[in-house]
Parts: sequence; structure tokens; C-alpha cells
Amino acid sequence: MPYRHSALMQDRLADNRARIMRATRQLIARGGFRAARITAVAAAAGLSTGSIYRYFPSQAQLFIEVLTAAVSHEIELLERIAGAPAAAPQRLKNAVESFARRALEGRNLAYAFIAEPIGAQVDVARMRSRREFCQVFQRLLTGGIRSGEFPPQDAEVAAACIFGAFTEALVGPIAPGSKAVTPRARTRLTAAISRFCLSAVSP
Repeated sequence: MPYRHSALMQDRLADNRARIMRATRQLIARGGFRAARITAVAAAAGLSTGSIYRYFPSQAQLFIEVLTAAVSHEIELLERIAGAPAAAPQRLKNAVESFARRALEGRNLAYAFIAEPIGAQVDVARMRSRREFCQVFQRLLTGGIRSGEFPPQDAEVAAACIFGAFTEALVGPIAPGSKAVTPRARTRLTAAISRFCLSAVSP
């Protein structure tokens, strides 16, 4: 008969896993992936280094799961904005500015998830995440094209171009060592990015 964990043990395992992921995200937010060494994660989570591997077979897998969870949250926020009762151009503007604003507020975390060199496995997860983000913008554009708010165009290509453009525009300002972005400069930058994205899909 296969061994089954008791409900109490299952809760404990789930709690430990959540603590590990929370500690990893906090460390990444402070200093990027480079700050989230397994020893540092274990110390922050209050667990032994060896126990981390009980939940995650490798550091890369841990990073991927933290990335995936963060992306799921971002996708949820963007879908809420994209589906709001407003004109399609306004929803596109709001979605782009919302993403840019959060990236500029959490620079280390955003840079880690967008561009920090880390390894092939995490890069594959990043590419998957990019496709998910692009799909949100593709659906928004498709709806706007159908309603006549955007001119006829290839929504899939346009969405990829928009996402690629505004994430690339953010890489410099959020990169390690870059000058802190003041609230006023942040507002100007997010507005400039959203204007560009709107102009790219509008007549």
C-alpha cells in the first residue's frame, strides 16, 4: 500500500514550499537572480540548504517556478485591464503603462524576469512567458480591430512588436547600476512608451 502523508504533513510541506518561493522572490527583488543563491534562500526561509532540494530539484527549477508564479499574477492584472469597459486604445494604453509602472517600481525583480543572464532553462521559461503576455495584447488588438477602433492588421505580429518594444525600452532604466528613476521621470517614460505603442497600431 503506497505511503500517504497525513493532512498535517501535507500542510507543512505546502507551507515550506511557499516559504521557499516567497524567500526566493524577496531575494530576487533585492538583488536579482544573483542574490538568490540556494544558501541565501535557505537562510531566508528558515530551512536547511539540503531541504530546498526536497522541493525543487535544482536552482533553475526554483527560479522557473517563481518566474511562472509572478507572470501568472501579471497576466491576471493585464487581462483585467484588457477586459475593462473602455475603448480599445485606452485599454491598450492602460495595460502598457501598468506593466511599465510596476517594472520601474520593482526594478531588480523586473530585470531578472525580463533580461538578467541566468541560463538556458530559465530563458526557455521566459520565452513561454513572453508568448503568454503577447496573447493578452493580441486578444485586445483583435477586439479593437473587429470594433473598428484599430485598423486592419496582423494582431499576432503587432502584439509581439508592442511587447518587444516596451520591454526593450524598460531594460536600460531597470538594469543594475542604472540611475534611479524619479517619480516624474517614471511618469514621462511610461507615457512615452504607451504613446509609441498606440501609434504603432493606429492610423
